[in-house]
Amino acid sequence: MPVVLLTDPIDHAETAKLQQVAEVRLLGEAQVGPLEDEIIEANAVIVRRPIPSELLPAATSLRALIRHGVGLDFIPVEAASAVGVAVTNTPDTNAQSVAEHVFGLILGLHRRIAQNDRLIRAGEWHALRADALSLHEIAGMTLGVIGFGSIGEAVAHIGHFGFGMNVMAARQTQRGGPDWVEFSSIVKIASQADVLVVACPLSASTRGLIDTRLISTMHRDAIIINAARGAIIDETALIAALREQRIAGAALDVFSQQPLPDDSPLRSCANLLLSPHVAGVTCESMRRMSEVAVSDTLQILKGKKPKHLVNTDAWPQIAERWLQPIT
Repeated sequence: MPVVLLTDPIDHAETAKLQQVAEVRLLGEAQVGPLEDEIIEANAVIVRRPIPSELLPAATSLRALIRHGVGLDFIPVEAASAVGVAVTNTPDTNAQSVAEHVFGLILGLHRRIAQNDRLIRAGEWHALRADALSLHEIAGMTLGVIGFGSIGEAVAHIGHFGFGMNVMAARQTQRGGPDWVEFSSIVKIASQADVLVVACPLSASTRGLIDTRLISTMHRDAIIINAARGAIIDETALIAALREQRIAGAALDVFSQQPLPDDSPLRSCANLLLSPHVAGVTCESMRRMSEVAVSDTLQILKGKKPKHLVNTDAWPQIAERWLQPIT
């Protein structure tokens, strides 16, 4: 039987589908070795953690790396293409979950929900009620969205139609978009946004995108939300801006180093909400991601081109590699 390696658990029902046609191995289970050993025997890997590029040359039986998620920074796409390994992902499967979490963070900051909970347990009450007079509704505020893929569009839709926010967005492509969104440059958006949401993929061009220069264009009452990838924000620049109160606050679901180190200076920023990279993780989104990942895996094991192939330019090399039967 073919071997499918899971770097982490996926939906149980979808795992059962795979077990009907393949030997399914889960890293961390008894009798299953480390990634560097198991990938050598695997015909497909469903990926929920980083795959080092140096493991691929020895993985001669490997047909595909199937990303259980949207972002491709966990997979060395160029290295996979070079050896004829297919790469897929599960687009549009977690957009709603991420967008909902984003607004939980926005409301958490603007209405000081976590702070109120913490202080009321410490015996505060009257001061908190008096302080509430300084808070604002987000209705009518300007929502700036950096990245207008499925997640960015879901965030924008909730902001505009759910809260009555004015939406500005930046994106790489020039295709048409909804008329209730003002598409503009990142600098202009940062200078006008009351809430700046990072929703773009991590790439060479977006690494460190939210830096000292860009933050300096924001007004003092603005907040930043990052539910994309930690490295898109220059954390040193963000920490300085928060401590000097050059912006009102920030909320991070992702970090440049995960889990967040115990000695990270981010932990000491009072006007910062921290979330453990769970924006896209719900029962519903995990089920959708598993369904798409397993569907493509089953196609791959049959030698058929998967629906969500990412490295399409490498298809000739991939097809040639697949001429060798699975043993």
